[in-house]
Amino acid sequence: MSTQSITIENVKDFIVGYDRKVPTFGGKLKRYINLDNAASTPTLKPVLDAINAFMPWYSSIHRGTGFKSQLSTHIFEQTRDVILKHCHIHDDQHVVIYGKNTTELINKVARRLNTKADEVVITTLMEHHSNDLPWRKNQKIVFVETDEHGLLKLSDLETKLKGLQGKAKLVSVTGASNVTGLLNPIHQIARLAHAYDAKILVDGAQLTPHRDIDMRPQDDPEHIDFLVMSAHKFYAPYGQGALIADKSDFMEGEPDQVGGGTIELVDKDYIYWAEPPEKEEAGTPNVVGAITMAKALQVMDAIGMDKIARHEMELTTYALKKLQQLPGITVYGPENPEDVENRLGVISLNVDGLSHAYVASILNYEYAIGVRNGCFCAHPYLKKLLNLTPEEDKALQERILNHDRSNVPGAIRMSFGMYNSKEDVDAFIEAIQRIEKGEIQAEYELNKRTGEYHPKNFDFDFEKYFKL
Repeated sequence: MSTQSITIENVKDFIVGYDRKVPTFGGKLKRYINLDNAASTPTLKPVLDAINAFMPWYSSIHRGTGFKSQLSTHIFEQTRDVILKHCHIHDDQHVVIYGKNTTELINKVARRLNTKADEVVITTLMEHHSNDLPWRKNQKIVFVETDEHGLLKLSDLETKLKGLQGKAKLVSVTGASNVTGLLNPIHQIARLAHAYDAKILVDGAQLTPHRDIDMRPQDDPEHIDFLVMSAHKFYAPYGQGALIADKSDFMEGEPDQVGGGTIELVDKDYIYWAEPPEKEEAGTPNVVGAITMAKALQVMDAIGMDKIARHEMELTTYALKKLQQLPGITVYGPENPEDVENRLGVISLNVDGLSHAYVASILNYEYAIGVRNGCFCAHPYLKKLLNLTPEEDKALQERILNHDRSNVPGAIRMSFGMYNSKEDVDAFIEAIQRIEKGEIQAEYELNKRTGEYHPKNFDFDFEKYFKL
């Protein structure tokens, strides 16, 4: 399938399962509307086609002498070139290191970062746990604050960089929030970090599917030193992530994971490590995952990242305008529908007087609309946006420790992919309107241990639709 035939106007026709109908309460089948793309995206048909075309040729890569092994090795290494090209890298000073996902690869950098006892990593309050907990586990960290709208305080970042007097080893920041959709000025942050002799890591999990990313040359003060991404966020959910970095950062020191493929030579009393990326990719790699990641990026590049961004900005404007017309809706973060240049189509909200878990459950069971609810693996950020008091936070900790999630603070999140439409937004808005009016078909009961709501005396028969 030629990627040239796919456009932003027809891309929904190339999404696997786009028209799949799912059961709802009452027995009616409805087309599933996925508004949970910030968590994971469906696969593209060209990506699935690439898997099917490749699998007859699959073999173990590196050092295999057979034709299939050589072909598989050739394609696997070619996928790195596709990723570098997508990030506007055209030199041999960078390296693509593969792993399962963004989380694993940030953990790798956190373990491999050669910090001294008095050096720290700066991260921010708006991070996903995957760009927070690895630093807490492996480094001394300092948090940059956000304002009441969820925007990163660049003045606080500079103050902390100045105060650390050259002891900041790295600034690790999300490219885009998975809660508010806010875009961080990563190149401005890079310039600031480099001015104080710190490097920058950008968590590109949310950013990559929606905006063009230019890592820029290494002699550019706005160069991105480390970029991480997960393919399941951009239409290739096959267990692949990538870390793009300066090769020199992984030449020295031991890899964080060791085993097959990481060495040049080994004996009982010595080890000579291979050069990166092989040094950092212990064990048999996910060849199929690498191919799907590269293919998805090729499709997105063929459509045009500018066209993807423009379409999603139009959807975001449309959704925010519609939400403003509804009473009793609280949107977290900036909600100006005319100011969408610096945000993604990620909108977190609550319906006054109703639990986020309750509303999300109704959307699923009665409308076949998939959203996400809770704190979105960004507890510190969302708790600040919710204005949670210290007393409320203490009570929350006690309830969670007692396995009671019946009243956990959180929000409902709708998030767009490049294939979503205004019709999808309309379906969501109509459902929220009916829920606000109390037009609810089922009677729902709460599972206090999980915090989830389910219709009484009703269960999905999952094996009717798929089973092993």
